[in-house]
Amino acid sequence: MNNKRAVAAAIAALLPFTGAVYAQTQTETATPGDVNAELRAEVEEQKKRLAVLERKLELQQEAAATAAASAPRITANATRFQIGSTDNSNFIRLRGTLHADGRTFGGDSVAETADTFLLRRVRPTFEGTFGNIYDFRFMPDFAGGRSIIVDAYIAARFNPAAVVTVGKFKPPVGLERLQSSADIRFIERGLPTNLVPNRDIGVQLSGDFAGGAFTYQVGYFNGVTDGQSSDNLTAPDVESDTGGDYAARVFFQPFVNSSNFNLRGLGFGLGTTYQDVPGTAANTYLSAYRSPGQQSVFSYRANTATGATPNNATFANGERLRLAPQFYYYRGRFGLLGEYTQVEQDVSRTVGGTTLSDSLTNSAWQAQFSWFVTGEEEAFRGFTPGSTWQPGKSGWGALELVARYHELDVDDDAFAGGANSFANPASAITKETAYGVGVNWYPWNTVKLSLNYEQTEFEGGAAGGDRDDEQALFTRFAINY
Repeated sequence: MNNKRAVAAAIAALLPFTGAVYAQTQTETATPGDVNAELRAEVEEQKKRLAVLERKLELQQEAAATAAASAPRITANATRFQIGSTDNSNFIRLRGTLHADGRTFGGDSVAETADTFLLRRVRPTFEGTFGNIYDFRFMPDFAGGRSIIVDAYIAARFNPAAVVTVGKFKPPVGLERLQSSADIRFIERGLPTNLVPNRDIGVQLSGDFAGGAFTYQVGYFNGVTDGQSSDNLTAPDVESDTGGDYAARVFFQPFVNSSNFNLRGLGFGLGTTYQDVPGTAANTYLSAYRSPGQQSVFSYRANTATGATPNNATFANGERLRLAPQFYYYRGRFGLLGEYTQVEQDVSRTVGGTTLSDSLTNSAWQAQFSWFVTGEEEAFRGFTPGSTWQPGKSGWGALELVARYHELDVDDDAFAGGANSFANPASAITKETAYGVGVNWYPWNTVKLSLNYEQTEFEGGAAGGDRDDEQALFTRFAINY
């Protein structure tokens, strides 16, 4: 537009001089009427030329705008690498997670080989959107000496109240389980995650209302055992127990849009699953439970028969119902997360031709506290660092202190009956109680260094009584891009 104005101004400025010169050369040989006619003809000619120039400029600007609209928009910064359309309705994004951990144990609770360095997560992630409606995510994991698909799903966001997701993802149950690995405050999740699904394959309908004040998820999944993913099944990533798992969750943030900042960070809800599990002694569909140090501390009795056919292992044989009330509260630099999880499981065991059956209830809970020493705002998902740390420059990054108390309690009926019990008290704990403290340093918004200490006490789990206390020191160097 500026170019057009400049051309028009230049032509307008020259017109009087052009007319004057022409008139002077013609006055001696032409009549006054002829001079006026020539001047009018010259002005009309200049107007036509000006119109042509203006149209050429318009065409050039239209072509430039079309080229800019069709050119890909590339975003590369400290948090993402993304290629997409200029209106951001179509894009593909590359992200990644790398967690390098260290574990050191004190006392005699574990073998010396438990002290180790390990790659806890190695996850390149590809995600994106098409048509501003259809989202996808593909995330493999190469940690632990194996290759698995952690997430692989498609979601259609028809409107905020109706989003359909199909594929492999987290069923909507446990609160801390639904936090991403980049956002959890401790290196390992709390004991309630022993009881809820990790990842499963299925379909889910979800949505939110009133700007997030109320959210819901309801879905149907293949079904997994406590704390596990579908890749841990005998036949990975397919339904192998023929039961299917119904899952649902509701969550309320009644003050999320309020001007009262003391209550905006309050959220509470309930998650649940229901499944009818037809297990067998060969495929028990029961899980082992772990300590905060990721040591196996509880499992049901396994097969000890000498014949080719397993016949005396404890197996799931009926309904599995999970209930998970949960809440969090974040205010300024302070955060609190709490959850309770209970699983009721029908089990059976055949010993000497007699089948014993019961319904067992195992439970776990945790309370987790977090505090940003450097003043950043706590949140369930993500945070914004107040400064970053670089050698020779000002700023020390964000520093966070964390603490938690958590328990897991196994139903006493699992140990009733002596040698005929569903679990062996000489090797399986009946209860574990743990407390942990830690510090997280965020020198950059995608970098996190963590140090945690966990002390865990056990009831049962040893031939002479109680398993030795677990004293665990964890470290992590994390990149969450």
